[in-house]
Amino acid sequence: MAQNVTAIVLAAGKGSRMNSEIPKQYLSLLGKPVLFYSLQAFEESNVNEIILVTGSGEQEYCKREIVDKYQLRKVRHIVEGGAERYHSVYQGLLAAKAEYVLIHDGARPLVSPAVINKAIDTVKETGACVVGMPVKDTIQMVDAEGNIKSTPERKYLWMAQTPQCFLYSLALSSYNKAIDSKDDTITDDAMVVQRYGNAQITMVEGGYENIKVTTPEDIAVAECFLKMR
Repeated sequence: MAQNVTAIVLAAGKGSRMNSEIPKQYLSLLGKPVLFYSLQAFEESNVNEIILVTGSGEQEYCKREIVDKYQLRKVRHIVEGGAERYHSVYQGLLAAKAEYVLIHDGARPLVSPAVINKAIDTVKETGACVVGMPVKDTIQMVDAEGNIKSTPERKYLWMAQTPQCFLYSLALSSYNKAIDSKDDTITDDAMVVQRYGNAQITMVEGGYENIKVTTPEDIAVAECFLKMR
């Protein structure tokens, strides 16, 4: 029997570091919204459906200007997000009916269908995985005054990216506990599933081009990567 795989794409952020009145996911990237590219990648992947989570009052805009305009047929639901990222993920999870769920930041426009499919294969084997890449730079641990305290061994350090992929039941039960605890230290989904689901999570190699568009220079970098494709 086919196993239903749902992608939750998050587009509810305001992007305060972008210094723009337009949320970063709607900024133009080679003539199309940043958000379009990640939705297109999931459209062309092996996911069965996409749930798009937007900011308050942005659902109709996303449907008209992105989903309908570019004929993204796998986007089945557009739901309103919450105050923080993990609230938005939770709203996406509540709208999903799936065996497996892939959670992705809409501001990562350069994820590829091949990486998504590799993540799907891995989560079906392991139950929990995160796309990421080994760090290139030496990482220093510092104290509150900025003094170096330790230098972790680089071969054990990876940059976590998205999608982050889980058994749906594991993700939902973990997020239920996180929401109940009002845990405002959460920064990504793997943290939730480790902390509240006690799950072992596998890293899946993605690509260094899978950047998050956060600051103005990221737009220029993303355009360079897109032109290289």
